[in-house]
Parts: sequence; structure tokens; C-alpha cells
Amino acid sequence: MAFRKFLPLFDRVLVERLVAETVTKGGIMLPEKSAGKVLQATVVAVGPGSVNPKGNVLPVSVKVGEKVLLPEYGGTKVSLDDKDYFLFRDGDILGKYVE
Repeated sequence: MAFRKFLPLFDRVLVERLVAETVTKGGIMLPEKSAGKVLQATVVAVGPGSVNPKGNVLPVSVKVGEKVLLPEYGGTKVSLDDKDYFLFRDGDILGKYVE
């Protein structure tokens, strides 16, 4: 797993984007170009949090395993074990999915 080899610093969150569906409900195959960018991801690892001016640590608002909504642009691409992950700041994540 990636979280054993890579731990984000401060308020960074390491996520793995969900794979775009390439087959419609009717069974039509879609090319990768037309699938578009997937904005949903699973949190793989989180940093300890950011430090405020008083020296207190503010914890990250998401936990490992949660599904989150990402902005269309942004993040830093990280390749670990031949898989692509993305690093985002905690404040850049738009929201999380709850069940």
C-alpha cells in the first residue's frame, strides 16, 4: 500500500482518483478521451495537520478510506508502485461523501 511508503506532511492529503467508466449502461464502449476527468477520489494517506500561529496543530478534516470530491484542476501527481496518486491540501478538497 502507498501509505506505508509515503506520509504527507502538514495538511496534505494523498488521494487515488476513481477510474472513469468506459462502458455506458447500454453497453457502449467509450474512448478514454471522452470519459472526462473523474473528480471523486479515495483518501490513501493524510498528514498530521497544519500548525496555527499559536503553535497548536489543526487536524486534517478527512480520514483514510473516505471518498472525497476534488477540484477539476490542481494537486500534485505522485507515482508510487506504478500507480498514480495526487497530493492536495486539506483546504483544496471540496467535500466528502457520507453514507
